[in-house]
Amino acid sequence: VQLQAFGGGLAQAGGSLRLSCITSRRTGSNNAMGWFRQAPGKEREFVATISWSGTSTQYADSVKGRFTIFRDNAKNTVYLQMNSLKPEDAAVYYCAVARGSYAGSDYKSYNYWGQGTEVTVSS
Repeated sequence: VQLQAFGGGLAQAGGSLRLSCITSRRTGSNNAMGWFRQAPGKEREFVATISWSGTSTQYADSVKGRFTIFRDNAKNTVYLQMNSLKPEDAAVYYCAVARGSYAGSDYKSYNYWGQGTEVTVSS
């Protein structure tokens, strides 16, 4: 399974970006998917996850109310809509496919990872 994430770039604080992650085949449609991020000098951290059906989502407290994860299984794509961006949101964002149809915040629950897309937020 290959994942390709894109949509990162430079945004101003308070602005918005939408990240997309396309999986190479329909495997992702039976699995939960998630977004993680890693800032320079920091550990990878969970951002959001969505169940295979799209009916269940979970967010890190730091992004709750600002970010929205959603998916289109017909397009093998998961999205992360990021609003009200803050400088502390700057990081490389990675999408991942989980082992099962539901997953939480533990990165060990995910077995396929994309290459990452960088988000920069100017203050």
